[in-house]
Amino acid sequence: MARQMTGAKMVLQALKDHDVDTVFGYPGGAVLPIYDEIFQQNDIRHILVRHEQAAIHMAEGYARSTGKPGVALVTSGPGATNAVTGLTDALMDSIPLIVFSGQVATFMVGTDGFQEADTVGITRPCTKHNWLVKDTEKLAETIHQAFHIATSGRPGPVLIDLPKDVQFATGTYREAKAARVDHYQPQVKGDIEAITRLVELMETAERPVFYTGGGVINSGPGASQLLRELVDGTGFPITSTLMGLGAYPASGKSWLGMLGMHGLYEANLAMHGCDLMINLGARFDDRITGRTSDFSPKSTKVHVDIDASSINKIIHVDLPIIGDIGHVLEDALKIWKARGRKTNAAAVAKWWAKIDTWKKVNCLAYTGSEKTIKPQYALERLEALTKDRDRYITTEVGQHQMWAAQYLGFEDPNRWMTSGGLGTMGYGFPASIGVQIAHPDSLVINVAGEASWLMNMQEMGTATQFRTPVKQFILNNERLGMVRQWQELLHGERYSSSWSESLPDFVKLAESFGWKGMIVSDPADLDDAIMEMINHDGPVLFDCLVEKHENCFPMIPSGKPHNEMLLSADAEAFKGGGALV
Repeated sequence: MARQMTGAKMVLQALKDHDVDTVFGYPGGAVLPIYDEIFQQNDIRHILVRHEQAAIHMAEGYARSTGKPGVALVTSGPGATNAVTGLTDALMDSIPLIVFSGQVATFMVGTDGFQEADTVGITRPCTKHNWLVKDTEKLAETIHQAFHIATSGRPGPVLIDLPKDVQFATGTYREAKAARVDHYQPQVKGDIEAITRLVELMETAERPVFYTGGGVINSGPGASQLLRELVDGTGFPITSTLMGLGAYPASGKSWLGMLGMHGLYEANLAMHGCDLMINLGARFDDRITGRTSDFSPKSTKVHVDIDASSINKIIHVDLPIIGDIGHVLEDALKIWKARGRKTNAAAVAKWWAKIDTWKKVNCLAYTGSEKTIKPQYALERLEALTKDRDRYITTEVGQHQMWAAQYLGFEDPNRWMTSGGLGTMGYGFPASIGVQIAHPDSLVINVAGEASWLMNMQEMGTATQFRTPVKQFILNNERLGMVRQWQELLHGERYSSSWSESLPDFVKLAESFGWKGMIVSDPADLDDAIMEMINHDGPVLFDCLVEKHENCFPMIPSGKPHNEMLLSADAEAFKGGGALV
């Protein structure tokens, strides 16, 4: 049904038609018509951030934890340029976002007017698609297309740049079903012959491995269920990228843990030694592959991905299958069952026996302390005390992020929010607010380093204003931990600018925003303090003082293959000098 309304009103009507309930944003002159419409309705909640980068990260956290697209609204010029980091983060990690940016009036575009920037030009490389809408008659169609493109195929962020006069002008609003979307219809069904060939490879493989990524989670909860059925049915081992954690449960009998630069010993060696690698929704990024020429050198490689451009982009594969993970897994299961559920069981049992010898190395072993909190111990205790709760975890970026991936277990998808591809310091705190807005009754914890956390600390005001009881669990080593680790191991212990100087009193900082502030330095006090944090009904800033020079192991040095991992001295003791493969 066509209706006449202003461009600003169209934006709100389209959001309602797409079942949007929350917008994260910051007002400015070029978007005031939209903010005026927000004021005059009660269906959509607006979350006022303190910085536009944080608005995008909040929308990312909301999207990643719900499976729905996140929506953000920023003004022209600096409002839009402040959003660029978040847009790039979302593009790298395939997070569906719809971002509206204000723009100067159409007759002023190109005049270097006040708060004008070439937003479409600036954001072209960091969005899946973007538009500058110069005609109100085209606005509704553009918004509907934006939702379709952001959520179809490989998800990602889109941006709509709205001149102020387009927001004021009146045009015709048509509903989503009237929008033209046939020009973008990504292939979701995989080629049956290729899937049958995959099943044939599964039936004869002697050393198979499932290698899963964020694409399994992006495909929806059904894909994770199908993955679990296939893994448990075949008995094949499974590992995952950082973004894929939770698609298969950490407690599952076939789980090897995360792989990659700071992945587990057994996961990396299984990847190196397998004869069949089944990649489901991962993109062979450099944190996973190490030296590409030596990556899983003797395996037949299968790659299932909805994004055709990811196939053979980094690693040549023997069997590409383009399609949605859920659809491909459904067909693979049907074919595998119809053919008798066959595997090379005897060979797979020998493969598991080899993997079990690698597991005995205990690659996450560390030396405990009765005087100083080790960061690994802090996360072990956080896991023990929260794993049975309705819990969501976000992280900042650095050592703490890798420790969180190693020591925290995820039983379900959409419970783990982290910046994978871009590695954005400052992501975790605003993302935790977005998650908490989406899940107000759940426990939301951001595992942080003090350096990363300070990058978006201004969002304490947002958490206070909107009563989001987020828990900020800071592993405070007074260092830029990952930078310091690389300087120690690769740069002759020349610690150039890797100390966190002039840190605030986090307890006083928390109290100044109406939060609860806590500081803990004694391992004996840690459990009680974590429980106090969990049980507090408001936001908490938990300053956990940890060992300053602890390194994150295992570690594959840059440019090395998977079987040249660096292990901690404690893990080396388990290995006893034995050969890696």
